[in-house]
Amino acid sequence: MKSTWITHFEKSGFVSSPRYNESMAYFKKMTVHSKYAKMFSIGSSPQGRSIECIVISKGEEFTPEKAKASGKAVVLIQNGIHAGEIEGKDACMILLRDILVTREKEHLLDHVILLVIPILSVDGHERISQYNRPNQNGPVEMGWRTNSRNLNLNRDYMKADSPEIKAFLKLFNAWLPDFFIDNHTTNGADYQYHITYALERFNNIDAKLGKWGKNKFIPFVLNAVEKCGFLTAQYIEMKARNLENGIVDTPMLPRLSTGYTSVQNRLGLLVETHSLKPYENRVRSTLAMNVAALEFLNIHFQVLKKLNRIADAEAKKLKSLPISFELTGKSKLVKFKGFNSFYEHSSITGDSVVRYTAKPCEFEIPLFDIVRTTKSLKVPKAYVLPKEFGYIADILKLHGIKIKQITTQKRLSVEQYQFDESTFAKKPYEGRYCVEVKCRSIRTTCTFPKGTFIVPAHQRTLRVIMNLLEPEAPDSFVSWGFFNAFFERKEYAEPYIMDPVAQQMLASDKHLRRMFFDQLQNEAFRNDPESRLDFFYQRSQYFDNYEKKYPIFRMI
Repeated sequence: MKSTWITHFEKSGFVSSPRYNESMAYFKKMTVHSKYAKMFSIGSSPQGRSIECIVISKGEEFTPEKAKASGKAVVLIQNGIHAGEIEGKDACMILLRDILVTREKEHLLDHVILLVIPILSVDGHERISQYNRPNQNGPVEMGWRTNSRNLNLNRDYMKADSPEIKAFLKLFNAWLPDFFIDNHTTNGADYQYHITYALERFNNIDAKLGKWGKNKFIPFVLNAVEKCGFLTAQYIEMKARNLENGIVDTPMLPRLSTGYTSVQNRLGLLVETHSLKPYENRVRSTLAMNVAALEFLNIHFQVLKKLNRIADAEAKKLKSLPISFELTGKSKLVKFKGFNSFYEHSSITGDSVVRYTAKPCEFEIPLFDIVRTTKSLKVPKAYVLPKEFGYIADILKLHGIKIKQITTQKRLSVEQYQFDESTFAKKPYEGRYCVEVKCRSIRTTCTFPKGTFIVPAHQRTLRVIMNLLEPEAPDSFVSWGFFNAFFERKEYAEPYIMDPVAQQMLASDKHLRRMFFDQLQNEAFRNDPESRLDFFYQRSQYFDNYEKKYPIFRMI
């Protein structure tokens, strides 16, 4: 192999990763060398860097239309959403070199079209330091976890606050890949496994896809990776941040990459190397898992595409949709390959701190992976967005959701949610004050003017639609704080104004009088002048009917 094709990672003795400009130059050089590859920008970062994507196709199917007509499976590989976890980029340099230059893996293009994002968080990639991840063993210098606006992009797939995720969504919904791979590095406990994985299989994804991924795809991939000498395990998330409590496996929220692809009716493979393993090990194990996935998808591309078509069709026919889940508390013992450890008192923390040794051991720990649905909702005919919420409609369109606007005034039978309970977060999360709500539905008839947005529910993106527009869904617009203004009171009544009104209401309404005196049996209410006055204000003609009501409607 010519020296011009040796990567920075290899030249450094497998301990370093190239900066943005050098990385993009290497990928660009491959597109000049091979007619099978084309590089294009999908958008720009807040600091003005181009977010690049490479499409690799033996048949030169370089557009979504040609890719769809080819009958091949489109696979999207994403790297550097957390730019400190960058081994996926270096692994993809080797992967594409083996496909396009040495051509020893050219067969991976027989039935697959590849889309590769070398670095998604390009600004985070350039906030580089050897001190960015204290619990990570290389590379020598690495990028930062968030983008330049301090947003974690792997929490942004639904709300789409960042330009990077907006760019990703445009790419995803233009190409609608058949399979997705997201390359990461995990941290936490120390253990023997070199690389872990996650693939959705719960009620947050089409059942047939989830079953196929679990029973067919994963066994093939793990067997191939193990043959390369790497120990594999299911993604390790500790219960209560302590390995002794066991590990948990639950549905990924749609704010996360593979949780998002699941609500788009697509399988997404989460690849997580171990941060304490040497950088070379992490790059090579990432490469092994990506290659194994592509080997399988080349063989079974027709089955995958058929399952995706079925999943899209089935989504349109759903009558109800689960939107939240929880563990049942049931567990089973599984064997775990860890290291001997002990606890030692720390004079710094004043508490015990775990110390890991280099001595491998195998022990049993509980695995909590039995999940139940906590909330399911009936699918409406459509959602109705007043035209003042055009910015919400714009985000929905980014997700590939079809929307229309009415051209004349219409009177519609709808449901509207009343927020009965709301709990606001005490501190910001990803730049937003999130809120958990409990709602009740009110049936009403409303007149909507020309320009009102109608979002038909029965389309392939149904899971995305309901997870965004149903207030009680964990990643809804409401949960992310887009509608916090509707929890605020904007008009008030002074006691000297409201008291005479309340006296009149009390005198003229026997039912209201009975309710008020019943409330007075509650000591807290009885001793709270503001609550007593508010009792009448909320039932008066002066009260704002928009307060604590969700301004998006369900068409029934």
